[in-house]
Amino acid sequence: MHDTDWDLLASYAGLVLLATGSIYAGAYGSLPNPKRKLGRKAGKDDDEDEEDEEFTERMSSNDAWLFPIIGSVALGGLYIIVTYFGKEWINWILGWYFSIAGIGSVWKSSISLARYILGEAKWRKFHIIRLSAKKESTTFASLSARTPSLILLPLAVIPSALYAFSPASQKSVLLTDLLGLSFSHNALSLLKLDSFKTGAILLSGLFFYDVWWVFGTVVMVKVATSLDVPIKLLWPKSIAFSGNRGYTMLGLGDVVIPGTVVALALRYDYHRSGGKRSFGKPYFYAALFAYVGGLLTTMTVMHTFGKAQPALLYLSPSCILSFVITGIVRGELGDLWAWSDEAEAGGSRENDVRKET
Repeated sequence: MHDTDWDLLASYAGLVLLATGSIYAGAYGSLPNPKRKLGRKAGKDDDEDEEDEEFTERMSSNDAWLFPIIGSVALGGLYIIVTYFGKEWINWILGWYFSIAGIGSVWKSSISLARYILGEAKWRKFHIIRLSAKKESTTFASLSARTPSLILLPLAVIPSALYAFSPASQKSVLLTDLLGLSFSHNALSLLKLDSFKTGAILLSGLFFYDVWWVFGTVVMVKVATSLDVPIKLLWPKSIAFSGNRGYTMLGLGDVVIPGTVVALALRYDYHRSGGKRSFGKPYFYAALFAYVGGLLTTMTVMHTFGKAQPALLYLSPSCILSFVITGIVRGELGDLWAWSDEAEAGGSRENDVRKET
């Protein structure tokens, strides 16, 4: 009988914790901004300050159908580049790209964390600093930020700078995870599905995408093992956090894609409550626990057979079944399937316009 490998089990647990925590934070980041519920006391400038956050575009079912196709083209292109031109220069280009993008990503995530810690009311007491480029009465570009945001900006540069200037063989796992978590958090906050129908289409399409490219070809494994960029989460296979045995790995796609459905479930719970600050979250918790269950199943099968597994093979069905089963049990499946987050967002905007006019 084999002894229990506690180091490996701890590594799996750590990776599940990272992925689940990222989805949890990103889902709450996708909720409507509470600023309108605070009233107009702060003035018109406060409304303008975060206008873009509230009116982000939603992914429709037409977009969801195209996702596996676009992903396949991108994956095939990367495979051709890595196979015939080598991985060094593409890693150099992508490394710099994600390092620069990481500055904005870490900055935005740190601002969200600061707002959460300080609270919305206290955050709005800080001054807004605005920069704009104008010619006569036409504004070409504008940027606004509160004073804590400006303090956080130079701090957000540090992880990307350290990552970019580290030798390839000495890339810090901590920096990789920090950048990866910020990318995941911001993707979940900004990439919003318009309905559960779109979520089902997206997960179903990427189910077949993942299965084909992992089991049917060597393309996915080749690209994943060749690229050294912070689009993954890593955890050392050691309770003492030693990297001697290597690391367990989870791609950000296996966090963000199912995470969009978890975030949608939270917004649906918010909608059901009528926009209350405190509300029940049956669909959110069902989807979140389904994600954890699917991820644990992936790791169990991978550990048992000693072979890489397409995580969406297990995550897609579990996340789809979570809201279908919960809807059936609660007798709300019809309402859930007909609900559109896009329509609600548009309706909120129209109502605000009517109030202001």
